[in-house]
Amino acid sequence: MPRRVTVTTEGPMLVEGPVEVVLDDGSTVRSDRFTVALCTCRRSRAYPWCDTSHRRRSKR
Repeated sequence: MPRRVTVTTEGPMLVEGPVEVVLDDGSTVRSDRFTVALCTCRRSRAYPWCDTSHRRRSKR
């Protein structure tokens, strides 16, 4: 079965899980979640997983 990948505007790439991601350095990370949000902006502290760092921060 093919995996469904959803590309969102100004947000993460959503991938139906489980997934295994190979990083630039050759290391592999895995998630068994039903849907995984992959960071496309590289601002995430939990890279390659999205932590919503791409959202604009508003001043209070």
